[in-house]
Amino acid sequence: MVYDLIFGKGLEGSSKYQNTVSKYKITLQAELARLKIKKKVIRNEDLLDDAVKNAVKLPRYARVNTLVIGKQSAIEKFRSKGYELIQYNQDITFNKFAELVTKLENKQFTEDLHIPELLVFAPNTDLHSDPLYKSGGIILQDKASCLPAFLLRPPAGSTVIDACAAPGNKTTHLAAIMNNTGNIYAIDMDKKRLGTMSMMIARATATCATVLNEDFLSTKHTDDRFRNVECILLDPSCSGSGIASRLDNITGVQEVSSERLSKLSDFQVQALKHALQFPKVQRVVYSTCSVHEQENEEVVKSALAELGGTFTLVPVLPAWTCRGRKVFKDGASCIRASPDETATNGFFVALFERVPVHLHDTAPAAEECDALPAKLGKKRRKRRKRQQSLKSENENGSKTDGAEELTVSEPEVSSRCSGETESFLLSKKRKDLSTAEEVMFLATRTKQRSKKVAEQVNR
Repeated sequence: MVYDLIFGKGLEGSSKYQNTVSKYKITLQAELARLKIKKKVIRNEDLLDDAVKNAVKLPRYARVNTLVIGKQSAIEKFRSKGYELIQYNQDITFNKFAELVTKLENKQFTEDLHIPELLVFAPNTDLHSDPLYKSGGIILQDKASCLPAFLLRPPAGSTVIDACAAPGNKTTHLAAIMNNTGNIYAIDMDKKRLGTMSMMIARATATCATVLNEDFLSTKHTDDRFRNVECILLDPSCSGSGIASRLDNITGVQEVSSERLSKLSDFQVQALKHALQFPKVQRVVYSTCSVHEQENEEVVKSALAELGGTFTLVPVLPAWTCRGRKVFKDGASCIRASPDETATNGFFVALFERVPVHLHDTAPAAEECDALPAKLGKKRRKRRKRQQSLKSENENGSKTDGAEELTVSEPEVSSRCSGETESFLLSKKRKDLSTAEEVMFLATRTKQRSKKVAEQVNR
């Protein structure tokens, strides 16, 4: 807010925070003038350290919003305004492409190497007054910020949560990927940012998105709205230490305190674990605009350690050279971004994918199978007792229809486990399964054990 007030276009709105900062506008401007006199400079940019001024200038990225206009149409519109489209060989290396985009000159642009709908312009290109921007045809979004939705890639028609969604760039990207089908729940607890997000979603015509003013950590996994959520994009609050345009060197605040990092990472771990526990979620992407391991690899490591094999990390974008740090076994499955290496803001992305039920390394040992009847609970023991009674009647030649309903034969187990197992079992939690279904659940682990469990139930 201080930056917008002193260096930008001023503050819009009248929140108590904005009003408080605005009271000090004259004082802040006077301090800025004194600082420039002390440093013997005239321009504001001359207050920057040489290291900052000489740092890599990031390109201007513009994502084509395919809900409004096709990419080729957008390219032709820019070319008709005098922009030159720079072509490159499709076998260009990652490093060569990063070098190419940092050397784009005024009125030049190119197509991104990784994200199909992303256009790259020369640094300092101002597109805020362009009709495509005003109409929602392009969205000004750093390439690194496009990676989470691009990697999550939810199928058309799916149900998705964008947790901590404001200001809404990633929400609109998800809507474009899904072609405005299905449902996106854009959740954010900040009422003030919700207004900005609602306007952005409306301008992008993302009609499949629903804005919710809620705390993501307080959302219930059993809520009817979220019972079919398949994909979650989690980009929680972070230190923002990867943003290249920060003015920390002017304010003197160049390091994030260990106390703040600890609080942020605690929240991030809680949010990630919460996301991974939605009953039908299959893919979760976790991202930050931080450079700190404590907010990135350490958060992923903690979540994986506590969820014990339910999810695995997907090694995304193999050709992406800037990888996650190997602070744990699969750290390199994650990706990082940085101004020097990828010509973007600093960023971190990890993609989780649910392990299929039949691959979980949680099968009971043989002795556990032997003890199964004792674990079924009082109600199930009664049901088993009734089965035994019906079986006894069958042996005496008086088989009833009830026995057919309650008895699960081995062929039935094998049949259900062969073709329908995955979709059938993923739709339920083990505690909700009936005796017969529990047999099928166990049978998916291994054929040998399924036979033993079937014998236990039918004995």
